[in-house]
Amino acid sequence: MKLAIAGAAGRMGRVLTRIVHETPGMEVAGGIESEGSAHIGADMGVLAGIGALDALVTDDALTLLTQVDGIIDFTVPAATLALAELTAQARIVHVIGTTGIDEAGNAQIRAAARHARIVKSGNMSLGVNMLAALVRKVAATLDEDYDIEIVEMHHKHKIDAPSGTALMLGEAAAQGRGIDLKSRAVRSRDGHTGARNAGDIGFATLRGGSVIGEHTVMFAGETERIELTHKASSREMFARGAVRAAMWAFDKKPGLYAMTDVLGLE
Repeated sequence: MKLAIAGAAGRMGRVLTRIVHETPGMEVAGGIESEGSAHIGADMGVLAGIGALDALVTDDALTLLTQVDGIIDFTVPAATLALAELTAQARIVHVIGTTGIDEAGNAQIRAAARHARIVKSGNMSLGVNMLAALVRKVAATLDEDYDIEIVEMHHKHKIDAPSGTALMLGEAAAQGRGIDLKSRAVRSRDGHTGARNAGDIGFATLRGGSVIGEHTVMFAGETERIELTHKASSREMFARGAVRAAMWAFDKKPGLYAMTDVLGLE
């Protein structure tokens, strides 16, 4: 399977290059960076520190995507939406780990999935997706006497908040409770806020240092508190999950899939 990597020169792009190269049956076919990037023309393997692969970085996504079987994309919403149009035209696999995409953007992705095989998730790791399944189960078991709070921390360079993973966990909790997350999410508290409303799902966001990602879902009752936590120690887990998603989607019909489909968690 020939794979392109979006954001090829970034931290995640370099990790993806190495993981794809190490995976049997996978080939790094090229990378994409924005026009004007200093890395245009660079060898993907050299950027990743694994030696030349004869796969180059380009800003011509249209041409590259006609030559590959899929693309792995951990970039920014605008870039991901532009790529989704191209992957739909090329009818290839598009694995999306980009977070911060709004509802209008998600509608565009759903439209692209009529032609492309798209796997989109707020987090590609096995552990986080297992955590989401547990959160859904616990939320369904415990009633509103247990308040749900989600705390997440990432490195200081992350640009969206709450994280895509936190929102994914919030959605799992809302599904377990049978409620709409959008109407029950509390994303900030400041000043004289009054008492907490029963049934709300709270989010707290921390940023600092080089933290890759830490998430805790709390179920706080009057006499006890249950905490479910995931801590990432390497970006490799996201990369390996994304590669697994690409392999899984290779022979699937066009559609929009999630990591729960890839991992068989539903």
